[in-house]
Amino acid sequence: MMLRPMRFDLYLGRAVLGTVLLTWAVLVGLDVLMAFSGEFKDIGKNGYSLGHAAAWVLYTVPRRAYTMFPTAAVIGALMGLGQLAATSELTALRALGLSRKRLSVSVAIALSLLTGLMVISAETLGPWGQNRADSLKMSAKWGTDMAVARYSGLWAREGDTFLNAQSGEEQLVGDKGTRLILRDVRLYKIDEEGRIGTLTHAATAEHDKNGWVLTGVRRDTFGERSATRQEAAREPWNSKLDAGALATGIAKPRNLSVSELSTSIAYRERNGLDARDYEDVYWSRWFYPLNVLALCLAAVPFAFGSLRSGGMGKRLFLGILFALAFWLLQLFFGRMAGALKFDYRIAYALPPIVMLAVSGLLFRRKSG
Repeated sequence: MMLRPMRFDLYLGRAVLGTVLLTWAVLVGLDVLMAFSGEFKDIGKNGYSLGHAAAWVLYTVPRRAYTMFPTAAVIGALMGLGQLAATSELTALRALGLSRKRLSVSVAIALSLLTGLMVISAETLGPWGQNRADSLKMSAKWGTDMAVARYSGLWAREGDTFLNAQSGEEQLVGDKGTRLILRDVRLYKIDEEGRIGTLTHAATAEHDKNGWVLTGVRRDTFGERSATRQEAAREPWNSKLDAGALATGIAKPRNLSVSELSTSIAYRERNGLDARDYEDVYWSRWFYPLNVLALCLAAVPFAFGSLRSGGMGKRLFLGILFALAFWLLQLFFGRMAGALKFDYRIAYALPPIVMLAVSGLLFRRKSG
């Protein structure tokens, strides 16, 4: 089986990519329109206008494109191959001595190009766009250009110290980065016997490139039969609490990059916190290319059989059916991994294995 690019590779790739891009544009467009209509309820609140809503949706397009691509890939690939099968062009290629596996490789190479772009986008444009969208929305609603995110009821742990902040925000500091500000902060330090050794209350806890600083500090230290209080207007807080992981804990895991997910997972594991939501998204990113290719390759055998007859509706139905079946498999194994607490790598490896096994069986049964 020759693997070097040939003229028919370009022809098949062009046919498949054309329908994939068209399907992708339709799906992303529908998703954007639905998201934009969902923003109408917030228009007019404080300074949030129609222009803000439109800009927010546009910033989220890279993330939406990444999410929609697997579905667009399988539907577009089936429609493109179906058109070639209906005009007997696939049969002509087979008559030239090309095997079904070789033709499948051509399809896989074409789809790999878009899949690689989506992987890069998920680590660059996707998180950047989502952060810009959140910043834009919060700035419009809160009437300030400084606020990036606001949250409340935050809990975190670092070693024997538990942190609770009633509210807070992440702020832009020029073009040099961000500053995390937590308000109405309580620090509970637990001794070896599980009792509160010290209780520190601070009006604010700020983190920048120089570390943590507490302001308006009141610290109560508890002995066996005594309690003492210390007060300070401002003091540094020597803590290894990861402000980046703390800030990413505010955002939804699906909006984070792989490096941010890895940091969040390490932070939570180090402090005995539940990291499974982050592990779920983390491993889904790594298996994303395999999932896309397995899904499309599993559908390719239909191009050598049932897609020779039937119109566009049949191809569209089969594409949606495959995408839905794969999504249900992923959902099932993902939920099982969460409930039974087994490795998410196994959960995300099983669906493509099942789909590729189905593809292998269909390849043996289909005649060309």
